[in-house]
Amino acid sequence: MAMNDWGDQAEGLRRMQTGLSRVLAIASGKGGVGKTNLAVNLALALAARRKRPLLFDADLGLGNIDVLLGLSPRFHLAHVLAGEKTLAEIILPGPQGIEILPAASGIADMANLDVRQQSGLLDALAALEKRYDYLILDLAAGIGSDVLRFSQAADHVLVVVTNEPASITDAYAYMKVMRRDHGLQNFWIIPNMVRDAVEGEKLFSRLAAVARQYLELELRHAGNIPMDPYLRSAVRTQQPLLQRFPDSAAAKAYRALADTILTWPAPAMPAGGGLFSTRLLFEEDQSG
Repeated sequence: MAMNDWGDQAEGLRRMQTGLSRVLAIASGKGGVGKTNLAVNLALALAARRKRPLLFDADLGLGNIDVLLGLSPRFHLAHVLAGEKTLAEIILPGPQGIEILPAASGIADMANLDVRQQSGLLDALAALEKRYDYLILDLAAGIGSDVLRFSQAADHVLVVVTNEPASITDAYAYMKVMRRDHGLQNFWIIPNMVRDAVEGEKLFSRLAAVARQYLELELRHAGNIPMDPYLRSAVRTQQPLLQRFPDSAAAKAYRALADTILTWPAPAMPAGGGLFSTRLLFEEDQSG
């Protein structure tokens, strides 16, 4: 599908009425909190449960999922935007049956797509939805327009946070913008790199209390990921933790998170989000 082929609204509504993939956005606000490792290992855990995930490196200008997995993509999103390839043509096979949509790395223009380009990308992603059970969006850090647009497109937003002031502050700022400017209300919190369940619960409770008081949000706790010394070794060898050290503490937590996600009901369309409904709502806003 070309990036400027929008389709008609009737086709969009037909898509919305069929079984499409669940769209999970992995966000953080701050970088360096383990978001990409979580996205990769979550995809592997879902694949092990006989689900078909597509992992989209949505950090468009500084993507690194391919590096984390030791892959060398020949084509990436820049080729799609240039009209040289379709999204389906750049998909990479990953470990244990997962598939990856690689971002471009070090191409400044990719981090500054205009609204029409972002919506065109969502439209192209929507065309792939029927092929997968889960579409996992590994978002960029910060609150750029691409992060906000992809968050709106998700059925569920998972916010990764560590027990440090900058991470907590930035996670709160991300949710504040999404709540105030875009009306999002449902966020799942994942305390990452915590010493134990007690620390994870305290971290969640602290963030939830502030969100309840100042944003009128009721956050939900998706589970904790513990600090794991094996993770750094897995990253050095460019293998996901679930593959390199499947019995490690964090690997078990990733599998538990996947089991939790499998219990989440599908949001009602169109209010629950979804890539195609997001594009339709955008077009309505522009024409209004």
